[in-house]
Amino acid sequence: MLPDAHRALLSAYAEDLGDPLRLHRRGRLAALALAEAQTRVAAAVGARPDEVVFTPSLAHAAHAAIAGLARGRRRSGDIVVTTAVEHSSVLAAARTYGVHREVAVDRLGRVDLDRWTAEVSAPGVATAAIQVANHEVGTLQPYAEAIAIAQQAGVPLILDATTALGRLDLSAVPGWSVLLGWAGAFGGPVGVGFMVVRKGTRWRAPYPTDDYQDGRWPGPPDVAAVHAAAVALDSGLGLGRLVGEHQHRLVNHLRIEIGARVPDVEIAGDPVRRVPHLLTFSALYVDGEALTVELDRAGFAVASGSACSAHSEQPSHVLAAMGSLTHGNVRIGLTWTTDSAEVERFLTVLPVVVAEIRSRLGAP
Repeated sequence: MLPDAHRALLSAYAEDLGDPLRLHRRGRLAALALAEAQTRVAAAVGARPDEVVFTPSLAHAAHAAIAGLARGRRRSGDIVVTTAVEHSSVLAAARTYGVHREVAVDRLGRVDLDRWTAEVSAPGVATAAIQVANHEVGTLQPYAEAIAIAQQAGVPLILDATTALGRLDLSAVPGWSVLLGWAGAFGGPVGVGFMVVRKGTRWRAPYPTDDYQDGRWPGPPDVAAVHAAAVALDSGLGLGRLVGEHQHRLVNHLRIEIGARVPDVEIAGDPVRRVPHLLTFSALYVDGEALTVELDRAGFAVASGSACSAHSEQPSHVLAAMGSLTHGNVRIGLTWTTDSAEVERFLTVLPVVVAEIRSRLGAP
């Protein structure tokens, strides 16, 4: 969590904010904090404050977005189109609430726009979903083109902005119907997600609701966490360009040096059109879980398997869709404070750890 967000969270909890629907002082303060957070998120994505709905996580937002559009457009059809590399919560919701159609990606993780056009334009499509950038390998999708194709077909599109929000300017992206985000991705509390539902979108709440958030989400939100999330987003947008350039240089260095220092390694994703802070690589003859544990012992918290799986050892559906190695993979996510010294220490430790694991397995 970013320092500003952490301070905001502690301060908001100390204020003991009340129920935002109540008229007493604590309730009014909570309502003001919630409205301010909606305004900040709306400004970041080019929406109206009353279009912002806060949820407990990205998964909750994704499920609600797809289920709500499937319900609102049931007369149009029941097909849900996604790319093959969407977040697992999006894929699970597509399978649960509709007939799922998956569009292939290339070796870099980019969607095939010809196949996207064919699937989105087919009869019976209720909604489509695409991410700005992949959660695991960082590749930027041709999301503007994909949105335009969906618009031409008359299909509402869900845009997952999680990996890019706070790092890229998304305030003027037109054409989407529902946008998804998660505060944990830009230095806010991990218990805050959100969906932004454009006015006029045929979205219907797929669950019982009450008076909170204009009847679009049940129960009171954690206003203190929501406030901290909005502070984090503001900080991220303020730091984004400078930090992003720094992170981009560090990841470029990692891509070059990992390939040079570790034999039999494959680095995934687009080396140029990507978000600045993510890198995934796979090493032959290495168990990903073992590599994660050994790197953790050396002081580096990395991930293995699917970036959005509940089980770290589950093979990555993203890498499988790209035709890349799915085992022995490591996902590196640079924080806002990662510096060159940390990267150099990682590059010193990694070849030794990989060699030790391969030696134990009798690999070449």
